[in-house]
Amino acid sequence: MSAQTRTLQPVPIDDLPDYPLTVEDRLDSHYFVPWERRRWLNSDMRLRGTPECRALFFDLINISYDQAPVGTLPNDHELLAKLLMVDAGHFSQLCRLEFGPLHKWHLVRCGEEIRLAHPMVLRTLQEAIARREDNRAKNDAANVAKRIQRLRITLTAYNKDIGANDAAVRWIDEWMVHEGCEYRSATWVERGMGAWMNHSFSLSRSAGRSV
Repeated sequence: MSAQTRTLQPVPIDDLPDYPLTVEDRLDSHYFVPWERRRWLNSDMRLRGTPECRALFFDLINISYDQAPVGTLPNDHELLAKLLMVDAGHFSQLCRLEFGPLHKWHLVRCGEEIRLAHPMVLRTLQEAIARREDNRAKNDAANVAKRIQRLRITLTAYNKDIGANDAAVRWIDEWMVHEGCEYRSATWVERGMGAWMNHSFSLSRSAGRSV
């Protein structure tokens, strides 16, 4: 069977894999593309593809990072040729080659749309998203720690015992967040202390009843 016949062979839509990223998964600040240099230098695409196909292949990878969903391409040779600024007929001929510009790009379902995806591109994107979420979690944890420390200092100025009580400081912090406090003014701090005292009194009374 020729490469051209394989390329044109229909694929049942129901058998297509679902692309794991959606249009909501963006990397707008991701202005660089991680590139596995050694893997590329020893890949079949580089060793067996023509210089023209290799160049277009690399361009398509970069183009896919600005598509929606990120990391995919339109399943349309004419549109891809426009994005690459090459002749559509010539591009289609190159795609019939075993190591053409769309080497290892495969059809996937993106909701109601059928698009093209590449396993290497998807892997780098998933790693980038995982790193972003990890950094976001670390930043959130650091911000919470700073917020609680500031609250502890403020509470200590009012009442040293409450300021030294980790449970009290964290409870008041959570209470303020739950109440929608955006600016922790003296009034909010005093309300938080009052809420904590009422909470402590309720706990003590419940404990006394259970004895």
